[in-house]
Amino acid sequence: MAESGRASEQSFENPIEYRLRPVFEPFHQRAERWAVIVAHRRAGKTVATVNDLVMRALRDRKIEGRYAYVAPLFNQAKDIAWSYLKRYAAPALAAKPNETELRVDLVNGARVRLYGADNPDRLRGLYLDGVVLDEYADMLPAVWHEVVRPALSDRRGFATFIGTPKGKNAFWKLWREADGDPSWFSLMLRASTTRIIAADELAEARAQMGEDQYAQEYECSFEAAIKGAFYAAELRRATEEGRVCRVPVDRAVAVHTAWDLGVSDSTAIWFIQCVGRERRLVDYHEASGVGLDHYAGVLEDKRRVHRWIYGRHFLPHDIAHREMTTGLSRLDTLRGLAIDPDVVAQHNVLDGINAVRRMLDRTWIDAERCGRGLEALRQYRREWDDRLKDWKASPLHDWSSHGADALRIFAAGFDDPVAVEKRGDRHRHYRDSSGSAWVA
Repeated sequence: MAESGRASEQSFENPIEYRLRPVFEPFHQRAERWAVIVAHRRAGKTVATVNDLVMRALRDRKIEGRYAYVAPLFNQAKDIAWSYLKRYAAPALAAKPNETELRVDLVNGARVRLYGADNPDRLRGLYLDGVVLDEYADMLPAVWHEVVRPALSDRRGFATFIGTPKGKNAFWKLWREADGDPSWFSLMLRASTTRIIAADELAEARAQMGEDQYAQEYECSFEAAIKGAFYAAELRRATEEGRVCRVPVDRAVAVHTAWDLGVSDSTAIWFIQCVGRERRLVDYHEASGVGLDHYAGVLEDKRRVHRWIYGRHFLPHDIAHREMTTGLSRLDTLRGLAIDPDVVAQHNVLDGINAVRRMLDRTWIDAERCGRGLEALRQYRREWDDRLKDWKASPLHDWSSHGADALRIFAAGFDDPVAVEKRGDRHRHYRDSSGSAWVA
């Protein structure tokens, strides 16, 4: 590594101590407003982008410059970037770092703060002069389009996207669109070419990790399967067999819905047709920060536009829990909105995941209308246990959980032997493994 020159020789503009890795020099010298960096593990992308934020904030001549670093989770931002931000901004601080808000105030009035994409509402209504989105592959794309991008508009702020590939998701799409676009700065850093990590260490990592994970983590392959993904094999088969395509809606067949209801985060709804044993995922909707009346309106709008008829509405068991303040449950509220749910009983999550796996092998998915839901299924994966260095049986809870959980509710409630509270008679209905049904 070479020592970087300080802007203006220990000047007010950039008094920070930062040892620059040469591979990032073109990034710091860029003139483009937008940047995307695809980098292998331990390349130093977080250090480089945190320093870039601080240096640009110090050069800012606007009043009260505002800069942000956003990680998929708030705790992740704290673990990954907070110590770096405090360290490199230290010579230019106007006050002690704010440990509660993960914020530093600089001597020129600019401010740099850390955020988590798991709580995008913290960013709503702000203006930003610059932002870094770290591990963008793990974020819900709407965080950028609906929250961060508007915050940059009035002050023409810049954005940098960084990460390591995790399949062909929004980060891959961003990289593909940016590569060759003169309005974007793009940089691909593979371990085999940067020489940041010693060759013998890379060889040992390849032997221990396997080709797919090594290709993804160190050689920046978007083609490698997402490690730990629950539905990777099923979705690969669906794609190879041409079942991820444009799926027409048969107006003579009822459309069922399957929901995952969020409280402080997103609610997801799948729209599904069943023709014999074939399942057709014909539409998908996801939103956050709105009431149940919004979703009732979505169902009515789709019915009117597509002229389809609704069948059953599958929802998880916790909608029956009553609120202390009103004494009403979300089940009561939905019934008041003319949606009469089938309540799927609580069940083992892994059993539900296996039900989805079986279903996906006979499922067609509309690639356009179900785009966000399809990406959620691709990203839904096991949680990594860093202490044991192994995958947990349980799923990782992130933005992809909502769409995946909603489809699990349908598979468990419609196809598999899970107790469901039916509409009308409110008795408990069960199915056994042969598909026979009875009333308890």
